Amino acid sequence: MSDNPIMIVTGGSRGIGSAIARLAGERGYDVCVNYTASADRAEAVAEDIRAHGQRALAVQADVSKPEDIERLFAETDAGLGKVDVLVNNAAISIEVAVADVEVDTIRSQIDTNLLGPMLTTRQAIQRMATSRGGKGGVVVNISSISALYGGLPTDVVYAGTKGGLDAFTIGIAKEVAPDGIRVCGIRPGLIRTEMWDNTVGQEGIVAMGKRGVPWGRVGEVEEIANATLWMASPEASYVTGAILNVSGGRETFVRGAG
Repeated sequence: MSDNPIMIVTGGSRGIGSAIARLAGERGYDVCVNYTASADRAEAVAEDIRAHGQRALAVQADVSKPEDIERLFAETDAGLGKVDVLVNNAAISIEVAVADVEVDTIRSQIDTNLLGPMLTTRQAIQRMATSRGGKGGVVVNISSISALYGGLPTDVVYAGTKGGLDAFTIGIAKEVAPDGIRVCGIRPGLIRTEMWDNTVGQEGIVAMGKRGVPWGRVGEVEEIANATLWMASPEASYVTGAILNVSGGRETFVRGAG
């Protein structure tokens, strides 16, 4: 086994998750790249990490399913060792007005965006807690700036799950601090990812960034990765229960449709 710190990134095959996983590899972490369906893309991320001399696993697990979460951690234990940093990044957003949304659609977002991080954090605590023989650790929850303003129309359920995640971040940070575990959050704003391809498109998100972000542009996935790796690092050793906005100031003046 390696002496390198071990990180699990949920939803690590694409977008923000893949940027976090790749940067972790560059910074000396061994990484478990979790994915739900994109095996080839997850393995490509893992290969990039290995190219930096680190160990990497690509592990399929749906974080909305408790049995998959247990397997994710068991495979990480066996292949890399006990986790030092958990990044809860996996999330889904299904844009439908609340009056028209199906119950199953609400539940799927809650199960992935809120229940999933709760259950993965539970598994991480069992391994990290000093009272259970662990050496401490860090959990970073990737939230959303929409948690602060409730989301835009048709995105309210997603925003609600992220608001719940913020509350969980603050509460669990207090609960596990005596066990040497820091819990923090990152709230991305409008970030350039492929998730926009099925809605406003890349040109649309760039335009939204120009008019709906004080900094005048959308963010890049690498900017979220940098913030996340700082939160996970010893440089943030006195930071817990904190949630950092990485949004270009978007929360200061959200207007209507962006």
